Amino acid sequence: MEKDFQHENPENWKWGIFYFNKNDHRLIVPKRIKILGWTLNFAHPLSYIIIALMFTFVFYQFYQHSI
Repeated sequence: MEKDFQHENPENWKWGIFYFNKNDHRLIVPKRIKILGWTLNFAHPLSYIIIALMFTFVFYQFYQHSI
């Protein structure tokens, strides 16, 4: 049994690349072109925490190497 979160609906893709669907509780979803990998559901609050942690890690590594 497969749940229909309207993944293919263009209304759920902002600018064609950002998946934003409040009715879909999944954090990680396949991209529109499935062989390109996975993306975050930007309607899920945890996705912004993950992005913030990634940026923090990158800036921390950059700062460590520039000293």
